[in-house]
Amino acid sequence: MKNSHKKAKSFVVIMVVISILAVLLRIAAEKIIETTCVQNESVAQANLKLISIALENYAKNNRGIYPDNISVLTKTQPQYLDKDYVKRSPLKGYIYNCSRLDANGYNCYAFPTKCRLNGKTTFTVTTGKLLVSEECDRKE
Repeated sequence: MKNSHKKAKSFVVIMVVISILAVLLRIAAEKIIETTCVQNESVAQANLKLISIALENYAKNNRGIYPDNISVLTKTQPQYLDKDYVKRSPLKGYIYNCSRLDANGYNCYAFPTKCRLNGKTTFTVTTGKLLVSEECDRKE
């Protein structure tokens, strides 16, 4: 009898240890995801600001006329942007696009590829460098 009692006690101890490890692993995973989201959001916001500044500088040097394509900003001398963020997206978990880009202005945005996993915020920048952010609402 003593031997089976000892085995049962060992099994309970092992299960308690596994449960504690599972909880700790979940907490660690949540912290890693949260840190990654914050970093990706910072990069996305900075990239949108770069795009906006490049568009504003282009318009300033071209009599108030904005380009019709982001890639123009990488092909001019001097370059306004080091890379085409729209063509290279997704970058750091965010997709970049300009829904409106014409001679009169622009509306560009960055949204996470997977809401709440790669980022929790979508960013939009419009003519005049107006940057707006809001929580993403897609359920992944």
